[in-house]
Amino acid sequence: MHMSSESILVIIVVGIIAGWLAGLIVQGTGLGIIGDLVIGIVGAFIGDWVLPRVGIHLGTGMVSAIINATIGAVILLLLIRLVRGGGRRY
Repeated sequence: MHMSSESILVIIVVGIIAGWLAGLIVQGTGLGIIGDLVIGIVGAFIGDWVLPRVGIHLGTGMVSAIINATIGAVILLLLIRLVRGGGRRY
């Protein structure tokens, strides 16, 4: 599979935006820009897997990709918080 540089750039941008939005939604999980990128990209895969199984189809395009990845990233951050032991750490 060959990916163009534009596709990689779109994946990175969607990942950063989705990870950042998920970090705002799930407060207390600041992971930095690299962490947001990773959470956003992994969240996109989770969103692509979970949402169709529960009957949610967001369509195509950049905005739907960001929403999809954000939903997946929120799920991932909640799972990370659950594994870490729950509440916020100060």
